[in-house]
Amino acid sequence: MLRSLRFVSLLGLLPSALAAQRQDPLVAEIDRRAKEIAPRVIDWRHDIHQNPELSFQETRTAALVAAQLRALGIEVQTGVGGNGVVGVLKGGRPGPVVALRADMDALPVTELVELTFKSTKRTTYNGVETGVMHACGHDMHVAILMGTAEVLAGMRAQLQGTVKFVFQPAEEGSPVGGAGPMIRDGVLTNPAVDAIFALHVGPGALGSVEYRGGPVQASTDNFRIVVRGKQTHGAMPASGVDPLVVGAQILLGLQTIVSRQVDLASAPLVVTVGAFHGGLRENIIPDTAVMIGTIRALSPTMRTEVHAKVKRTAENIAAASGATAEVTVTPGYPVTVNDIALAEFLGPVLRRTVGTQNVGIAEPSMPAEDFSRFQEKVPGVMFGLGVTPTAIDWRTAPSNHSPLFQADDAALEIGVRLMANAAAEYLRSGKPKM
Repeated sequence: MLRSLRFVSLLGLLPSALAAQRQDPLVAEIDRRAKEIAPRVIDWRHDIHQNPELSFQETRTAALVAAQLRALGIEVQTGVGGNGVVGVLKGGRPGPVVALRADMDALPVTELVELTFKSTKRTTYNGVETGVMHACGHDMHVAILMGTAEVLAGMRAQLQGTVKFVFQPAEEGSPVGGAGPMIRDGVLTNPAVDAIFALHVGPGALGSVEYRGGPVQASTDNFRIVVRGKQTHGAMPASGVDPLVVGAQILLGLQTIVSRQVDLASAPLVVTVGAFHGGLRENIIPDTAVMIGTIRALSPTMRTEVHAKVKRTAENIAAASGATAEVTVTPGYPVTVNDIALAEFLGPVLRRTVGTQNVGIAEPSMPAEDFSRFQEKVPGVMFGLGVTPTAIDWRTAPSNHSPLFQADDAALEIGVRLMANAAAEYLRSGKPKM
């Protein structure tokens, strides 16, 4: 989300932001408290980074979060939607309810960056031994929200409403994910949430922020195509039906959906085959070939239409060669759509927090986010925070999900200020009209 920004690194607040804080006691107190707890937030991040847990396995992280929230006198619910943790902080005065979300899970990635807190954890994933790494920055998300909870808990008498701290499991666990199960367990009710915010770290000038209203990240759906032919000797292909050749034609045909069957000027689309398997021996044409892949769309309408196009393309190409194709599309996360009015409300808060020069408008991107499920129920906005260390050119820095992904601890305090200000200002506004 952050590669479009061209801002200078932000290790501290710019004069404009400092001036705003001097004029606003609430903002100034958030800044002071965030600075005081910054070393603890760094320690939390390092601990979580060294002890990553895959989707649906976040028991240690959840226990760490729950203990910290309880120590702050925050009402805590555990086991929400699996390993999810929810903290409820009631302010000193009545008002709206705002939720802040952080995701907790790591990825099956072997870390290649030499850090003092490098992950050395190993596991078996899909039958393959691999490392486990917070390659998407969720360790920072959790530490930032823990810090935000401490800042706001110390100011509860000044808060005009309620803050829900939502620590979500299994964001990387598409198509099921963790947001849906948390919603089914009532995370957005009792008390009912009026709005929800989240940040996501990624490559970008350190401390830079970007946001936008409307579609910001793509939907994600998985597909599986099983091509069935007729096995025969590799030296006599005419006596059988080769599912590998048919599968190759289908693979290429799927790309014409993107290039020739949809209007890319209206919204981007990606159809990717990620694996293609078939056969066992060099001189045997097999019975079957299997391919799996992903569909990404920024338009809900286009998303639905492409499902039918994938099925039609595969089945008709196979039929033309005397084979058959069985197509299964498994829906995953919907399009991440930031509420436009809520984004307009958030923009001035972001600029006040880090300085106007460090806030820009995000370009939509094709990765997907489980946060979208919360946005289907209540107005929500996810914004991006640049975390690339200053010694690295953020324009060419390894992306999220890379074994070389790096994030600077200096961004943690900035993240706490951003999340705390978003919540406090929303409550102070008395539930702004959306």
